[in-house]
Amino acid sequence: MSTSPQAADRLAQGDLDQGTPDQDTTTPEGRRAKRVLLAKPRGYCAGVDRAVITVEKALETYGPPVYVRKEIVHNKHVVETLQERGVIFVEETDEVPEGALVVFSAHGVAPAVHEEAKARNLRTIDATCPLVTKVHKEVNRFARDDYDILLIGHEGHEEVEGTAGEAPDRVQLVDKPEDVDKVNVRDPNKVVWLSQTTLSVDETMERVDQIKGRFPDLQAPPSDDICYATSNRQIAVKAMAAECDLVLVVGSQNSSNSKRLVEVALQAGARASHLIDYADQIEESWLEGVTTVGVTSGASVPDVLVMQVLDHLSQRGWDGEVEEVTTANEKIQFSLPKELRKDLKENPDAPKSVR
Repeated sequence: MSTSPQAADRLAQGDLDQGTPDQDTTTPEGRRAKRVLLAKPRGYCAGVDRAVITVEKALETYGPPVYVRKEIVHNKHVVETLQERGVIFVEETDEVPEGALVVFSAHGVAPAVHEEAKARNLRTIDATCPLVTKVHKEVNRFARDDYDILLIGHEGHEEVEGTAGEAPDRVQLVDKPEDVDKVNVRDPNKVVWLSQTTLSVDETMERVDQIKGRFPDLQAPPSDDICYATSNRQIAVKAMAAECDLVLVVGSQNSSNSKRLVEVALQAGARASHLIDYADQIEESWLEGVTTVGVTSGASVPDVLVMQVLDHLSQRGWDGEVEEVTTANEKIQFSLPKELRKDLKENPDAPKSVR
């Protein structure tokens, strides 16, 4: 997936600030200068990149159609682009023809889904993010040790359904504050909390504190469940939000981590914040009286969409240097699923992915 040449040139030619943004500057006439603050890190995380490449490689190696259970990642542009290339997205495995190839999304699936696929003789490639898989393993470990597991997450989210499905008789979902009072455990001394990987860090810890109010001996996961990319993107937004009249978050409505970025921006001092899939969804009224605009994107968003937002702003007067606010440099990469690596090794001449 390419980036916009105009926006990319603006980024390449400017001396981008690294770190916390400077205070607002003014024009010679005394007016506040229009600025764009661009969060870094933003966009694709390692798990999303792995999942999208997995589907692209499956198309190239096996040819279309390739079936994918649920959306491979929660991004409208990515899903539509893959559909154009021959991917068929289904809700459940029983929609996949017997013996066909199906890819499981980055959000993970319950063991029952693997069993359903096996019963239909489906060829499967599991593109579950390794960080989600880690939480699945934690559920299994604590279930074996006979703990009650309180899973903090959003009801109905695919990741939550897959994680809870590892031990449905041991997992209770805690979504809203009132859910804490509804929890029933067998032994208050054997309770552990785990979480969906894409939540707001602050909101999750608020929920943990509530749970501790009921169960003082509550145990924590052995390592953070909220993924590094979710945390990093929230930290970057916090670093610039107080300087912004408006923060634009590029991401889809069904993307949990993208929606959390809007909330974090507002909590950190942004005057307004909106979630958009594309630049043409920016309403002109949002820009009225605005001088400093912050831009970021969720972990399932290709950067081409961010560059289009920068172009859109440039055409409306935000045509100066883009200040990149950097709070972390991400270098994590995940290997492709083992099922796909095996076939790629046996077919080294398969065409490379065009991104």
